[in-house]
Amino acid sequence: MGAYCCSLVKPALRDMYGRGRTMPGIQRYFWSDIMAVITIRAAQRNDAPAIHQFIVDLAIYERAEHEVESSVRDIERTLFDEPRSSAALICEVDGKVAGFAVYFANYSTWLGHHGIYLEDLYVSPEFRGVGAGKALLREVARIAVSQGCRRMEWSVLNWNEPAIRVYDAIGGVPQSEWTRYRLAGDALREFAASDETVASGNSISS
Repeated sequence: MGAYCCSLVKPALRDMYGRGRTMPGIQRYFWSDIMAVITIRAAQRNDAPAIHQFIVDLAIYERAEHEVESSVRDIERTLFDEPRSSAALICEVDGKVAGFAVYFANYSTWLGHHGIYLEDLYVSPEFRGVGAGKALLREVARIAVSQGCRRMEWSVLNWNEPAIRVYDAIGGVPQSEWTRYRLAGDALREFAASDETVASGNSISS
């Protein structure tokens, strides 16, 4: 029988779902077959350096370290200063910071409900294999359900087979019929500043 740890999680999502609404504390129990104690807690401001390092480590793993522009100060400002639209969780294994997750609210017009988009999830290599990643996923799912969300979404690189196996195992369904688009940097600024209209006959929908 695995060891367990109770963690009281109070994520800062007030601005995500409207000012004046507070999140209740929710007790969580996580188990590991190899006797590792896994705790998931809301990230605090003093976690910003660790979060930033995890972001860099994840980018290295995804072969995109050159794309990281954020600083520790950016993490402090956007995750812990008001107003906030995103939230973060920290995973600890046997009392050591082992990984993180960052998520934010999205919205489905078809469902008429909010959802949660999981932007990043990362566990350091030395803590993999004990269930830490799945514990982070489960906590985000529980937060989604507690807030009345109808779905939780994320992206994964096509070659990241270990992650894909986990997502398949928990019941995740790939949205293969959709192509993800991104408008960023100069292209974003130039389009925002332009006064051109979409050519007649072209349809824009989401």
